[in-house]
Amino acid sequence: MPKTYKEIHLANRPEGLPADEDFAFIEKEIPELGAGGILLKTLYLSVDPYMRGRMRDVKSYIAPFELNKAITGGVLAEVVESNSEEFQKGDIVSGHLNWAEYNVSKGKGLQKIDPAAAPITARMSILGMTGLTAYFGLLDIGKPQPGETVIVSGAAGAVGSAVGQIAKLKGARVVGIAGSDEKIDYLINELGFDAAVNYKKDSFVEDLKAALPDGVDVYFDNVGGDVSDAVISELNNNARIPLCGTISSYNSEGEDIGPRMQWKFIKTSSMMKGFTIGDYAKDFPKGAAELEKWLQEGKLKYEETIVEGFENTPDAFLGLFKGTNLGKQLVKVADPEFAKL
Repeated sequence: MPKTYKEIHLANRPEGLPADEDFAFIEKEIPELGAGGILLKTLYLSVDPYMRGRMRDVKSYIAPFELNKAITGGVLAEVVESNSEEFQKGDIVSGHLNWAEYNVSKGKGLQKIDPAAAPITARMSILGMTGLTAYFGLLDIGKPQPGETVIVSGAAGAVGSAVGQIAKLKGARVVGIAGSDEKIDYLINELGFDAAVNYKKDSFVEDLKAALPDGVDVYFDNVGGDVSDAVISELNNNARIPLCGTISSYNSEGEDIGPRMQWKFIKTSSMMKGFTIGDYAKDFPKGAAELEKWLQEGKLKYEETIVEGFENTPDAFLGLFKGTNLGKQLVKVADPEFAKL
């Protein structure tokens, strides 16, 4: 067992796209566990777009990261030492922990994972927060009906790809928006989307209109910006917009100002509602059970983009804003020592 480990701190509050100097790798000693303590070896880290907002010192639904302290996020880990009666050596757990090679915990907030139920990384994507975000945002706010048109931006990402598949399960016609021809092909030929549009093409607006002959009933918005301005112009009466993210503006150094679209919502009696996954915490078991059922029945597919090596975590995070990931972006830190997967 090593005596020291590394964790990643936020060294500066970035202006625009974060850079290497905004992250610091700090070496620390592994502390004594104490009564009830658990030593967790990180196997995978989740990197997510919302983390960019936490690098700003502004009021939000979740506190900002503190400077010169560890960045935190979703972690899959193995219990390698335990003074707890609840957790044993070799258990695989998930939790909100430090971006670190090792974490010490008393067990609060940790969830055991059954490796036999599904690949453990599925708990970071389709069976975890991203899958639940898609599930609740679409079904509670979007309420897609058979025959309606559902369009999703960021459709090849972890949330967007789940949204499109769930909408298909509910009988909707599904259109995706993504940033490469390879992703367009994936959405149509692998996930079964009815149509998909590349927003990076000069013909995007024309292509979008062609893909929406019957307008838009539900728009699951992951990106905001010019893409959303174009989609909102196609809203039908009584359209619903679950507002999940605005990744197009996360690294903006100025105000994100676009067309004033209030008139469109009035004219079509449409609704936009922002949400975070924490709004649905009490219903997580229900959502997770249905997602797992669909996955086991072969009705849901998911992709992962896995970057190898703890030292490459910042690069994996920045890749989210360059569109390099397909599906869920993860960092593989280590293999398990005791668990048999």
